[in-house]
Amino acid sequence: MEVPEGLGRKQACLAMLLHFLDTYQGLLQEEEGAGHIIKDLYLLIMKDESLYQDLREDTLRLHQLVETVELKIPEENQPPSKQVKPLFRHFRRIDSCLQTRVAFRGSDEIFCRVYMPDHSYVTIRSRLSASVQDILGSVTEKLQYSEEPAGREESLILVAVASSGEKVLLQPTEDCVFTTLGINSHLFACTRDSYEALVPLPEEIQVSPGDTEIHRVEPEDIANHLTAFHWELFRCVHELEFVDYVFHGERGRRETANLELLLQRCSEVTHWVATEVLLCEAPGKRAQLLKKFIKIAAICKQNQDLLSFYAVVMGLDNAAVSRLRLTWEKLPGKFKNLFRKFENLTDPCRNHKSYREVISKMKPPVIPFVPLILKDLTFLHEGSKTLVDGLVNIEKLVSGTAGNLTASPILHPGLDMEASPHHLQTKAYVRQFQVIDNQNLLFELSYKLEANSQ
Repeated sequence: MEVPEGLGRKQACLAMLLHFLDTYQGLLQEEEGAGHIIKDLYLLIMKDESLYQDLREDTLRLHQLVETVELKIPEENQPPSKQVKPLFRHFRRIDSCLQTRVAFRGSDEIFCRVYMPDHSYVTIRSRLSASVQDILGSVTEKLQYSEEPAGREESLILVAVASSGEKVLLQPTEDCVFTTLGINSHLFACTRDSYEALVPLPEEIQVSPGDTEIHRVEPEDIANHLTAFHWELFRCVHELEFVDYVFHGERGRRETANLELLLQRCSEVTHWVATEVLLCEAPGKRAQLLKKFIKIAAICKQNQDLLSFYAVVMGLDNAAVSRLRLTWEKLPGKFKNLFRKFENLTDPCRNHKSYREVISKMKPPVIPFVPLILKDLTFLHEGSKTLVDGLVNIEKLVSGTAGNLTASPILHPGLDMEASPHHLQTKAYVRQFQVIDNQNLLFELSYKLEANSQ
């Protein structure tokens, strides 16, 4: 039987389109032009289907995928209704932090507080991908602020202020700023002449030593809640976000909200460990706390939650904690040896050889140490050309680590915990840590505990 001319090329193009739709169907709705492009391709393919009978099975699958993706061209007169989603530290509301985390998209709407120099604030409703200019527009509307009488010098600027007092002036064209803020950073709107006078919120630099929730909860409960929460967060990250994070300079856009929230969470856990240890004034209790954190790290490793494992170990390795010689000396030898093994596992020597050997032996599902994936992708991106002789470097694109990331189960096997009051209290504690992320303040606490430790 004679094969129609061009059938092979058409089948290859159709196969590529099917794979593209199947992989990125959830993200295509965020692209305004995607509906137009896919619709045009779909109509062309359906036209060819009557001429090439061998395409019928694939075109049927394409039709099903297009219906699943619901690629509709948005109509200006019918704006879709949006549900406002909570971010991590969304007013520290217990009902929000207990909800199962769902993936964020740039078009999702959130509530956000924007502070004034006197620490009063306005609450605005904004798209997650909103630009600085859009945010300032919402703030101006809330304040009923008029720029006309005061002139150009009185126009508002947006500043990210960290708990350490560090300030970053955000440019009007910057977007997606909400998920790039530090753990205890806040957005401030002010005029240029009040920029230098901005100071962090007082609540972020107050310290209240004493027993916290961690002293009352078993390490198994904390470790399991860490793993359960981090499964939720990791599942929300689409593999394309890894590519956007590394390649965003070339792509000219950034859709990395879920990945950035996961990285923020890793930093939050690291600072939580240091905060809890340094707020514990009694030497004996402090040594018991070190022991508990080492147990938590061990259980997280057993749960194949290497993100939590790494974060806890790095928290214990924080210079403000590791210098507490008298406290570490009270630790039983068994736990000292176990922690040394953990330090060897997280040692970056020889390109993280120990970690790579351990994770290669684990069967999915696994939560990897995500910053190392980004490091590998950055090395791949910077060490290889995207175009070679004007053609796409396929070898570079197919060898990326992100393509190997697969969706994980909703909950790790064996972590199905009962909904008792104690369980909910621990869950709320684990999902909204109170942390100090100011390293200078952590050192101050450390020297108050042990002034002469080496």
